[in-house]
Amino acid sequence: MRESTKKIVVTALVAAVYATLTLSLGFISYGPIQFRIAEVMILLAFIRKEYIIGLTLGCFLANVIGPYGVPDIVFGTMATLMSAILVYLTSKMQKKWSLLIASLWPTIINAIIIGAMLNIFFGVPLILGMLQVGFGQFVVITIIGIPFFKMVNKKYGSLIESVF
Repeated sequence: MRESTKKIVVTALVAAVYATLTLSLGFISYGPIQFRIAEVMILLAFIRKEYIIGLTLGCFLANVIGPYGVPDIVFGTMATLMSAILVYLTSKMQKKWSLLIASLWPTIINAIIIGAMLNIFFGVPLILGMLQVGFGQFVVITIIGIPFFKMVNKKYGSLIESVF
C-alpha cells in the first residue's frame, strides 16, 4: 500500500510541476514557436517509466487550460505520451549517445503532430509550423535539457552514469 501511495504522489507532483511551469510561462509555452520549459521534464522518462504518466497528465492539464482548446488537449497530450514512451525505450539502449537520441524524439514527434495540428486547425503553413515547433523543442530539450539533466544527475545521483 505504501509503495502505491508513493507512486501516486510522485505522479501528481510531476504532473503539477509540468502544468504549473507551462501555464506560468504561457507566453512562451504555446504557439508555433514555443519554448515550453516544462518539456525538459520529458527526460525524466529516461530514468524511470513511472514518470510517463505524470508527464502526460501534466501536459493534459496545461492544454486543458491553454489557448488551443480541444485540438491541443488531444494531439498535444498524445504527442507528449508518445515522446515520453520513446524516451524511456531509448534509455534501454545503454549506449553512449542514447540520451541525445532520446532528446530528439520529442522534437520529431511534436514537430509532426503539433505542426500538423496548427496547420489543420489554425491555418499555420505545415512546413513552417513543423519547423517552428521542432526548433522550440530542440532548443528546450536538447540544447538546454541535456546539460541540465547531466548537471542535476551529477549533483544528486548517478541515475544514468552507466550511459556516459
